[in-house]
Amino acid sequence: MKMLDLFSGIGGISLAADWAGIETTAFCEIEPFNQKVLNKHWPKVPIFSDIRTLTKQSLEERGVDVGTISIVAGGFPCQPYSVAGKQRGQEDDRDLWPEMFRIIEEIRPTWVVGENVANFANMELDRTLFNLESIGYQGKSFIIPACSVGAEHRRDRVFVVAYSDSKFMERSFKKKVQGECSLQREFHTRSITQIRDRSDSFEPKLLRNFNGIPNGVDRLRSLGNAVVPGQIYPIFEAIAKIEGLL
Repeated sequence: MKMLDLFSGIGGISLAADWAGIETTAFCEIEPFNQKVLNKHWPKVPIFSDIRTLTKQSLEERGVDVGTISIVAGGFPCQPYSVAGKQRGQEDDRDLWPEMFRIIEEIRPTWVVGENVANFANMELDRTLFNLESIGYQGKSFIIPACSVGAEHRRDRVFVVAYSDSKFMERSFKKKVQGECSLQREFHTRSITQIRDRSDSFEPKLLRNFNGIPNGVDRLRSLGNAVVPGQIYPIFEAIAKIEGLL
C-alpha cells in the first residue's frame, strides 16, 4: 500500500505509516532543512518542493506510479487556524487545503488522512468534510491528544480520515476519539516506545536525533511543527488492518 505525503515536514506522518507497513512514494515539502531530513531517512523517495505546482503529471515525470497511490496524507499548514495566529482561516493566503484538495481530486486515492491543530475543528472542518463529500468521500474527524499515546505533552490534534466508500467508512470508524489524555480505545494502548519497536529502520529515532544534521533554529522549528508519529499511528494501523496489511 502506497502513500503520497504532502506538507511532509520532517516525516512524522510517513514514519507512522511505515510502522503500519505503508510505503511513502513521494513527499511534498518546501522547507530546505526538512528536505534534508527526509532525504536522509528516505533517500530513494522523490521530494517535490511546491504543492502549488504538484500535479499528477509532475509526479509521473519523476517516476511515481500514481495509479498505485492508495492514501494521500498531509498536515496542511496550521497557521490560518492556530489560536497563536490570526485565525483567518480560508482568508489566509497560507491556507493550502484547496491545493491538497485539488491533488486528491486529481489522483482519487482510496483514503485521505489530514492533520491540523485543534482549533481547525472550530473554523474549517465543515468545509473540509464538505469538499471531500462533494467528490465521493465519506469523512470522519478525530481529536487525538499526544498524551494519549504516551507523550509528555497534551498537544491536541484534529485528524480527518476519509474513504471513498461511505458504508465501509461508517463500519470501520464508528467512534470519535475523545480529546482526553486517557486511553480511549484498544489501538491507543501502545506507548510511543512500544510502537517505535515495530520499526528497526530508523536509528537513531527521527524525532530524537538527526544524526549529524546541525542543531539550531531550523531544527527547533521543524520539531515544533512535526506530527508526533505515535499520535497518528492508530489511524494508519486501522487502515492497514482494514486493507489486510496487519
